[in-house]
Amino acid sequence: MKKILHIISSPRGAASFSIKLGNAIIEKIQATYPGSTVKESNLVEHQFPHLEEAHLNAFFTPAENRTPENLTAIKHSNDAIQDLKDADIIVIGAPLYNFNIHSTLKAWIDHIARAGITFNYSEHGPEGLLKGKKVYVAIASGGIYSEGPMQQMDFISPYLKAVLGFLGMTDISVFRVEGSSMPGMAESALEKGINSIQID
Repeated sequence: MKKILHIISSPRGAASFSIKLGNAIIEKIQATYPGSTVKESNLVEHQFPHLEEAHLNAFFTPAENRTPENLTAIKHSNDAIQDLKDADIIVIGAPLYNFNIHSTLKAWIDHIARAGITFNYSEHGPEGLLKGKKVYVAIASGGIYSEGPMQQMDFISPYLKAVLGFLGMTDISVFRVEGSSMPGMAESALEKGINSIQID
């Protein structure tokens, strides 16, 4: 039995391929680990604010000195980090927009990357503190970015592997629905993506 956290960042709702792929990943996880529970965090329906001075001030104020304003400003971050700590498996839906992640997902990342909370700096360099997690990334794109001439323009996979790895989440698997806007590929793109899913 596993605790699964499903992060949704697509604004396309039921039409979203990243959501469909993420749901398929979760179904296979639940088949592998019967009784697993799912908590969904839809970043489009419940958006994280872009970081402002109030958030940063709250991050760097010692907990015992935080004002009511600090506590309000830091709530999104604290809640998101607690969700990650509670989860065994994280499934992140990441549609490709202009070669990168949707801004809602970037805002979420900005709230979970906290010095002293999710990573530390030491004399040996940075150390991620969110260890022991399995992450599955569900990428959706209209073109083909996993290989070929457009591969260099896919910044989702390398970015998420880098930033999540920095936070200690280094066990990451990426699955894709791609070519969904390309003639001859669109019809089978979702099926091909789902069939590629392997749970480990």
